Amino acid sequence: MTPDSCWSDLRDAAQVLKSRHLSELLGDDNRFDALTFEHDGLLLDLSRQRLLPETLDQLVALADACQLKQKIDDLISGEPVNCTEGRAALHTALRTPAGKSLSVNGEDIIAGVQSTLAKMEALVATLHSGQWRGYSGEAIDTVVNIGVGGSDLGPLMTCRALSDFKPKAAQGIELHFVSSMDGSQLSGLLSRLNPATTLFVLSSKSFTTIDTLANAATARQWLVDASGLDSDVILRHHFIGITAQPEKAGEWGIPSQNQLLFWDWTGGRYSMWSAIGLPIAISIGMEGFRRLLAGAHSIDTHFHQAPLRENLPVLLALVGIWNINLLDIHAHAILPYDGRLAHLPAYLEQLEMESNGKSVRLDGSATEGHTCPVLWGEIGPNAQHAFYQLLHQGTESVMCDFIVPAKRYTDRGQELQQQHRLALANCLAQARVLALGDKALADDSADAAPPWKRYRGNQPSTVILLDELTPYALGQLIAMYEHKVYTQAVIWGINPFDQWGVELGKKMATAMLDELDNPDRSASLDSATRGLLLRINTLREQA
Repeated sequence: MTPDSCWSDLRDAAQVLKSRHLSELLGDDNRFDALTFEHDGLLLDLSRQRLLPETLDQLVALADACQLKQKIDDLISGEPVNCTEGRAALHTALRTPAGKSLSVNGEDIIAGVQSTLAKMEALVATLHSGQWRGYSGEAIDTVVNIGVGGSDLGPLMTCRALSDFKPKAAQGIELHFVSSMDGSQLSGLLSRLNPATTLFVLSSKSFTTIDTLANAATARQWLVDASGLDSDVILRHHFIGITAQPEKAGEWGIPSQNQLLFWDWTGGRYSMWSAIGLPIAISIGMEGFRRLLAGAHSIDTHFHQAPLRENLPVLLALVGIWNINLLDIHAHAILPYDGRLAHLPAYLEQLEMESNGKSVRLDGSATEGHTCPVLWGEIGPNAQHAFYQLLHQGTESVMCDFIVPAKRYTDRGQELQQQHRLALANCLAQARVLALGDKALADDSADAAPPWKRYRGNQPSTVILLDELTPYALGQLIAMYEHKVYTQAVIWGINPFDQWGVELGKKMATAMLDELDNPDRSASLDSATRGLLLRINTLREQA
C-alpha cells in the first residue's frame, strides 16, 4: 500500500467513527484488553481513544507505507536523520550500556559516552564525599545549574521527579536551577547563598548562549567580589562547564579538568541523558542516573525490535496522528497525577513543539496537513481547578494524557497511602467523565439537568500507568515520548531534530541589543519596534 491509499482508508474510517460516541465504544467488554499494551512495567491504555482495534491496524499500515521500520533503524544506527544539519541524532547512544560499540564516521560513539560517564562519576564522587572545596577550603554544599531550554528543563524536571531517591551522600547538597535571562532568578538566589560553598554548573552546548553566559558572568563576579581573588582561581574552584565546544569553555576560563563533553549530535531537548544530566547524577547519585539510562535503553530496544502493532511509542504516536489528522483535534493536555511530575508538562512542551512544530517537509515542500498540536499541562488536581472546565464543557476538542503510578508510599504511613489513593481515584474519574460525559452518572438524573450541568464527553484520552515512579520508570516514560515524536515526524515527513525558528529568535535578539544601545540606528526597523525602542530609551534616560 502507498501512504496516499492508507490516508484515504483512514479518512473513510474517521467519517464513520466521528459519529460514534466513546460511551458506545466503551460498552464493549473486551475493549480494555484489545487496546491496552504493556512493556517492562509500563502500561499504555488506549481504550478511551475514539477508535477501534482495526483502526490501529490501518494506522500501522500507514506507518509501514512510510517505511517507519527502516527509519527507526536509521535513527538507532547513526544515519544522518537530521538532514538539514547533516548529522545523526544519537540520544539513544547516550543510554547504551558499556561493552557495546557503535561506529559513526569512524568513531566509536559508545566509548566516548562511557568516558564522559566515568568523568561524571568521578566529579559526583568528589562532591558527595565533601572533597570538592571552594576558595576558602570549605566543602561545596550548594550546586547551581545555569542553563536554558534543554540544559534546564530536563535536569530540573528529573531532579524534582526523583527527589525521593537521593542517596545519603547527596542529602547535604542543595540544588538550584537558573535559566531566566533577566537575572531575576539569580539575583534572589545569590542573596541567600554562601559564595565559599557554592558551585556553578554552566551548561551550554555552543558556549555562546547569551542568556546563559550573562547569568554565569554575574555569578563569577559575585564570587570574585566575595573572595577578593582572581577569576582564574574562582573558576577552578567554583565552575564546571558542560559543552560540545570545549575550546570556547576554555576561552571563558573554565579549566579542562572542570569540563564535561557532549556532542553536536545531541539535541538540547534530548540532552538530559548526556553530561547535561550532571545535576541529576548529583541529586540521585550515579547509580540512580544509570538506572534512569537503563529505563530509557529498555524503551530504545523495544522501539527498535518490537512489532509496530505492539510497540508502545509507535502506538502512542499513531493515536496522536489519528486525533490530529483524522479527527481534527489540535490541542493536547499532559495531566500527571503525581506532584513529583510537576515539571513534566513543560519538558514535553519543548520536546514535542520544538521538535515537530514544523510546516515544511524534508523535501522543502509545505506540509499538507497539521503537524504538532498545541501542548500544555499541569498536575491533575491543580488542572481540575484551572482548565478542566474547558475539557468538560468547552468548545474545543482536546486529547489528554493521564500519567500516574499505581503504587506510592508503600514504605510509609497509611495517611500518605490514602492520599495517593485519592490521586488515583481522581485520575480514573476524570478520564471516565471525559470519555462518557453524562453517561458516567449511575442514574438518569443528567437527563433532567439544565444545559449548563450537562457533559458531552467524547474527549479522547490515554492513560499511562507506571508500576511506581522510579529512575528506571521515568527513563522509560521520557524515552517513550521521544520515540513518539520521531514516529510522528516520519509519518509527517518532517525533521524533528532542527529548530530554525528558535535560531532566528536568538539571532534577532542579539541584533536588538545593538538597537537598544544605539536607538538612532533604528530607522530600518518596523514602526512598532521602533516606537517601543524610543519609549524604552526615554524611560532609561529619565532614570
